[in-house]
Amino acid sequence: MKAREGEPWMPADDYGRSLKGFGVNILVRDMDRALAFQTDVLQAEIVYSDADFAVLRGYDAEWMLHTDHTYNNHPLSGSLNPDIPRGIGVELRLHGCDPDLAEARANERGCTVLAGSMDKPHGLREVYLLDDDGYLWVPDVPLPKD
Repeated sequence: MKAREGEPWMPADDYGRSLKGFGVNILVRDMDRALAFQTDVLQAEIVYSDADFAVLRGYDAEWMLHTDHTYNNHPLSGSLNPDIPRGIGVELRLHGCDPDLAEARANERGCTVLAGSMDKPHGLREVYLLDDDGYLWVPDVPLPKD
């Protein structure tokens, strides 16, 4: 059941046809909390949001959020039990998002920092953060070459 009131920013079929390349759609329990993490911690730009759906942009990427209730007839609806962790095995990486600043913002919000900012042997400085729905976000920046 849709919670949005009024018309969306564009017809869903127009938006769907506009998508190219690789896309990510993240299911969230609470849109307001999810948007707060996205904008406060990750510094993403909200392109559009309503109670059901949001489009975010940043770091040369665009991704979507859908609230759980919009998936009531979706094949994944059975896996949206609150006792089942989300996103296990997936890292949502934001290349170019400063990990030290993202970690500080996450700490200010009381978010879980799984691993603090560190330089890794694969040439990136990165941090591992969990959002309120349990998704793992990994902001990273390249390390200077020796």
